[in-house]
Amino acid sequence: MINKKGLWFLTLFSLILVLSVYYITMPDEMFVGNNNTTTNTETKKDTVVTNNEIEDLNEIDVLKQEHDTTMMEQISELEKKLSDSTLTAQEKNDAYESIKKINNNKAIEQQLENTIKNNLELDSFVKKENDQILVVVNKKEHNVELANQIMVLVQKEFDNKVDVSVKFKS
Repeated sequence: MINKKGLWFLTLFSLILVLSVYYITMPDEMFVGNNNTTTNTETKKDTVVTNNEIEDLNEIDVLKQEHDTTMMEQISELEKKLSDSTLTAQEKNDAYESIKKINNNKAIEQQLENTIKNNLELDSFVKKENDQILVVVNKKEHNVELANQIMVLVQKEFDNKVDVSVKFKS
């Protein structure tokens, strides 16, 4: 008959055995940090856009897709640096800080797009680089008052002065 210690040993041993088999059979991509960004980049590269689909997209959507693709490529390159064993700790730290900066800029851009959408009911594209912010608005009319409202909305989101430029596209 098996005693309690033997039963616990067999239970834990079988659990460890099952987990180790599961670990060995998992694909390598699961172990790379921030798995969502790598799969998003791969799916964007694999998709083929036809001419009819491009005509259906407005310029704002095209700008957003191009910007997202560029950011994902930059993050992918930086993630490769993080996993490179030949780089120094400082170089890996710089790559990590760059990834944080890119993600922070993306969050700020998304927040500004939502603010413009909620307050002015306009579809927009926002790109932030350092203290410069480009806002592209999906509107045919070039309205100075609207541009000023957008600049004020964007400036309210920051404590320090930022350079805001507004472009109108349709």
